[in-house]
This record gives sequence, structure tokens and C-alpha cells, in this order.
Amino acid sequence: MPKRYVLTVVGIVALVALIAAIEYRVRDRDADPKAAEIPTATVVLAKRGVLSNTLTLAGQFQPYQEIEVHAKVSGYVQHIYVDIGDRVRAGQTLAVLEIPELDAQLKGTQAELLHSKDEVVRAENEVIRAESDHAALHAAYNRLQQASTARPGLIAEQELDDARSKDLAAEAQIDAAKAALAAAKQQTAVSDADRMRVGALAAYATVTAPLSGVITWRYADTGALIQAGTSSNTQSMPLVKLAQSDVLRLRLPVPESAVPSIHAGSGVQVQVKAIGRTFFGKVVRFTRSVSLDTRTMETEIDVGNADLSLTPGMYADTTLELDRKENALSVPVQAVVQGGNEHYVLVVDGQDRVQKRTVQLGEQTSTRAEILRGLSEKEQVIVGGQSNYQIAEVVKPVLEREQANASEEQTGEQK
Repeated sequence: MPKRYVLTVVGIVALVALIAAIEYRVRDRDADPKAAEIPTATVVLAKRGVLSNTLTLAGQFQPYQEIEVHAKVSGYVQHIYVDIGDRVRAGQTLAVLEIPELDAQLKGTQAELLHSKDEVVRAENEVIRAESDHAALHAAYNRLQQASTARPGLIAEQELDDARSKDLAAEAQIDAAKAALAAAKQQTAVSDADRMRVGALAAYATVTAPLSGVITWRYADTGALIQAGTSSNTQSMPLVKLAQSDVLRLRLPVPESAVPSIHAGSGVQVQVKAIGRTFFGKVVRFTRSVSLDTRTMETEIDVGNADLSLTPGMYADTTLELDRKENALSVPVQAVVQGGNEHYVLVVDGQDRVQKRTVQLGEQTSTRAEILRGLSEKEQVIVGGQSNYQIAEVVKPVLEREQANASEEQTGEQK
């Protein structure tokens, strides 16, 4: 009993204390009704920082170069050394073709060249023989002419004429032998050129990589007949497809509205979710032409990929910086009100009273608006519900938490 009585007394005392506290608060509120009527206003501070207008786009990686490797000559695949996924270097042998008729043609041109060289030797000897004959006949004619001059009538005129005719004929024979020699040398040059042509074609039986890259597809196997890829009328089958992947092109479809802001060197933040990689790049080139179908302009960023961690065809989320302004005074766009032909903001002054400020706007993003005139740094600006406040009204400012923790650089997305 005594214990239960004590607990009852304690409970009654506690109840009386609670009732007294409630009555005290009610009396306090009734004594100061203005405190209960002061409305709160969510405010932000006008701040200076970097104002950046950005564009978020989805891009796709493409090989820097991609080609289908064809054979220059027709033949059967004797051996193919690469398969899909293999890394190759420029000049590396990809496949070897078997071309029996071309080997025979090469041997024929080599034999023709040797024959032409023999003809040159024969023509040179013919020139030497003609020159020797001419020398002997010319000496005989000179001796007869000297004897006839010393003793007129000793040598018959017919004999002198015959000797002179033989001398001239021997001289003409020299010219003919030299012409034959020149023709033989020219034929040798033709034979050598033909041998070189056929030899070059025979060298094409070894198919090499024109650039360093990765084999992305293989079309032929050992024993397959490959047609020469030199005629547009021939549906020739390539050997392999080769892509240069140590450097990739990241292609972005920039919408028409953002085309005037695209410049070589513009910064781009790239995020590849597939491999969890984020990096920065720059615009390298763009088509300077808007597609009539998509109303976009293809824009490219070169991305190094020496370790091949990025694969052509992957998608990337990119943030392209269109405009950037340093040390810009800005407020959230929700703080700016358009009334007629002017823009204004509501400011809470040092006496916690609402004041109207007409402002001049500058650059704008989807989240921030630059204030060129009419507002000072660190002034408290009301965001949202501006129609609920009267000019000169006393309010209780509440600093928005996000603004209190925001970074200096404000960026916005353009969709």
C-alpha cells in the first residue's frame, strides 16, 4: 500500500506540472502575438563563382580508322595468321596466298630479261664488227686515192668508185648496228619493267597490315579463293577487317540549338559506366553541317586507348561545356520573377524586411541566372512563393541548406 500510494502521488505531481507548462506557453504566446504571425521566407545568398552552361549527351565510341583488307591479286589462301581480337602492327603478315600461274609468269619475265640482256651483248659485238669492217675498207679507199693522186691514171676510176662505195656502206652498217644496240637496250628496260611488275604482283601474295590495330572480323579461311580487290565490277571478298583502336573517336550528336557554341578545344567530361571510368577531353573536330534527318551535328573527341580498355561501340555519358563565365554574380532561376517588361527579385534586408529589386540578367543556365545589375553579393534573396510576400513586410529568413553547402561553380544542363 505505501508503495502504491507513493507512485500515485508522483503521477499526480507530474500531471500538474505538465498542465502548468502548457498554460505558461499559451500565456507567453498571447503576450507576444506578433512573434506567432511573422512568416518565414526561404532565402539564398547571391554568390559569385563560375557560371557554366553545359549540354548532356550520349556518345558512342568508334575506331579511329577501320578498313577491310583486300588482296591485290587473286589466289587461294595458303595460310592465314590472324583471327578476331588479335592485335597487329603495321607491316605484319596477315595471310599468304598461293598463285601458281603468277609464279610461272614471274619466271617467264625473268627469262625474257636474260634474253634481252643477251641481245644487248650481241648488238654490242655487231657494232664492234661493223666498226672494224669500216676501218679496213676506209683504209683501202684512202690508199687507192693516194696512189691515184701520186700517179694519175694508175688506178681506174671504176675501182676508186667501188672502194668509196664500200667505205660508205661500212659506215652505214655501223649506224645500223648502233641503232640495233639501242633497241636491244630499250627492250631490256621493257623486260625489266615487266619483271618488276610481275614481281610486285607476286609480292602481293603476302598480305600485310596497312596500320596497327585489332582484327575485328575474319572473312576467309585456309583454302578459300580470294578475288583481286582492284575492280569495282568484282564482288571481291576481303580477308579481314582491321580497326585502329589505340585511339578512338567519341562521336556526339550535338543538337542544332547548341551548334553555335561548339568550338575546337571545348571541354568535355566523359563518363563510361560500363567500365566505371571518368575522364576529361576536348572537342577535336566537327562536321560543320547539320543533318537534315536528325537536326544534329556530328562532333568528335579523340580518346587515347593504349590499353584497349575501351571497346568501339560502347556508349558514354558526356557533359559538353557550351559557355563559361568566371566570377559571375548569380542566383537560382527560381529567385527571379518576370513582371511585365522587367525582371526583379525579392530581397530580405538587414531589418528582415522584404524589398523589391529590379535586376538586369546576363547568362542563364537551367539552374542559375547571372545578375548584371541591381543586386550585390551575399544579399539574401527569396526563392519560391514570391507572391506570398508584401513589400516592407517583416519575415524570418531561413537559409536554404543546399545553398549553404553549394560549391562556387554552378552548372546547368541544356536538354
